[in-house]
Amino acid sequence: MSGRECHHCKQWIEKGEEHDCWTTTEAALTQDLSDDLRDAWERLRETAVSFGDQRIYASHKSIMFSRKSCYFFVRPKKNFLELCVFLGRALKAPQVRRLDRASKSKVYHIIHIKHRDEVEAPITEWLQEAYELSDTLAPNADKVPGNSKQKPKSNRISPR
Repeated sequence: MSGRECHHCKQWIEKGEEHDCWTTTEAALTQDLSDDLRDAWERLRETAVSFGDQRIYASHKSIMFSRKSCYFFVRPKKNFLELCVFLGRALKAPQVRRLDRASKSKVYHIIHIKHRDEVEAPITEWLQEAYELSDTLAPNADKVPGNSKQKPKSNRISPR
């Protein structure tokens, strides 16, 4: 038998067989969730949809929520939902497992959700904040247009 093992999903692929493990769906990513995690997922999705117009799509092992750019995504795991929320500031809260700078203007926050009851304030407020900021945060948001260095003005009085 000739073929190969996909280095992403570890599936055996026969020679000449098409394979695309990056293409997936929300249903495929959430089908094996426990009842508690499925309830938490549904509440998360409903909350995000209530914010307004956006694109929700599956990519590899994540479900992305975006406007002009992704403002948060969910990685369904066996025992929890891993949220990655992009904000313009660093949060200091017990729910935040890890955070790091994603760019000059964004900080990502990793949050684990294990039950539907956890999808409430302050997490829903952070998601709303991320949604509202997603169109304004940009990689160069710290650069103010027209803020180039100018020669300091002299204190001299000019003759008339």
